[in-house]
Amino acid sequence: MKMNPQNSRRLLLGALALALVGALAFVALRTGPLAPIKVQVTAVKKGSVLPEIFGIGQVEARRSWMLGPTAAGRVLDVQVDVGETVQPGQSLAAMDPVDLDQRLAALDASLARAQSAQQAVSAQVADAQARRALAMANLKRNEDLARQNFISAGALEARSQEVASANAGLQAAQANLGGSAQDVTRLRAERAALAQQRDNLRLVAPAAAVVTARDAEAGTTVVAGQAVLRLIDPASLWVKLRVDQGRSAGLTPGLVARIALRSRPGELLNGTLARVEALADSVTEERLAMVAFDDLPAGVSVGEMAEVTLALPATAESLLLPNAAVQQHDGKTGVWRLEAGALVFVPVTLGVQGLDGMVQALDGVIEGDTVVLYSQSALKPDARIAVVDQLMPTGGAK
Repeated sequence: MKMNPQNSRRLLLGALALALVGALAFVALRTGPLAPIKVQVTAVKKGSVLPEIFGIGQVEARRSWMLGPTAAGRVLDVQVDVGETVQPGQSLAAMDPVDLDQRLAALDASLARAQSAQQAVSAQVADAQARRALAMANLKRNEDLARQNFISAGALEARSQEVASANAGLQAAQANLGGSAQDVTRLRAERAALAQQRDNLRLVAPAAAVVTARDAEAGTTVVAGQAVLRLIDPASLWVKLRVDQGRSAGLTPGLVARIALRSRPGELLNGTLARVEALADSVTEERLAMVAFDDLPAGVSVGEMAEVTLALPATAESLLLPNAAVQQHDGKTGVWRLEAGALVFVPVTLGVQGLDGMVQALDGVIEGDTVVLYSQSALKPDARIAVVDQLMPTGGAK
């Protein structure tokens, strides 16, 4: 019996439709939204974490100086330029003395006059002492004569009055001598103060240093304390490090540091944590520390950025997890553990974390547990999964 062509066409279309539905179902179950989520797994193992602290800083000078006048004035000359090396006591700049030299000359004249007056008063004291000695000798002779009744009592009283007057004159002369000595002392102190002001107008290097800034030129008027020159000790360079307060546990002096300068990419310099500042930055929530170079390389510039890694002591052996395996689910921190092929979210308490990506698991898992390291998409307890050997993380969940 011959089949109707129309029926044959219908059977063929039906077969094609079934094949298409089967292909769609296959695609949906293997690669579509109903396909199992590909995951890469790892095992919980024991080991030690090598915790490290990472921070960004900049090179600074431990010892630096700002040289400027102690009083307002005009810059007379500047004798050095930026980049020059100076030695202790070297004259670097000078301020205009204005009338200080004339005032010093006036004080010298006043001091000479006061010294001359002091000499005159000293002569007056000697004269008063001689008069007193003569008056006392006359009184003694008259006392002997009065005992023999050769002179009257009135004459003896006159000699006593002469002694009293001589004593008073001597005391006055001695007081004048003390006053003149005080005048000389005062004038010498005023001259020393003025000479010190004159010396302060010469700006000298306090130590061996390098000039880093020249903030004023000859003829510029500056106020007291304003810097004319800035100096640094090139041998005292270190890194001012900033560390996140949340990751600063264990930050103590003496830690070994690895320093990567921005000008030397790929080169690590050795250093030591020299000091941890007592005051932290409350705005950026960072702690400040100073890292010294073990061997200061040549050509390091102040203000250069640096990346510093501080090595902390290794922890005791404990359970370790890759940090990539730690997830957040329902507001809890934990891992997705495989139990008989099914996913179970297990809350985990984390401990110390190292910069190598490993973190301590204090509870929630045991050694040998299989946990999800990376996932193709977000996971949930009833999700179907397919374990693969390698799964690179994408823009979705891990």
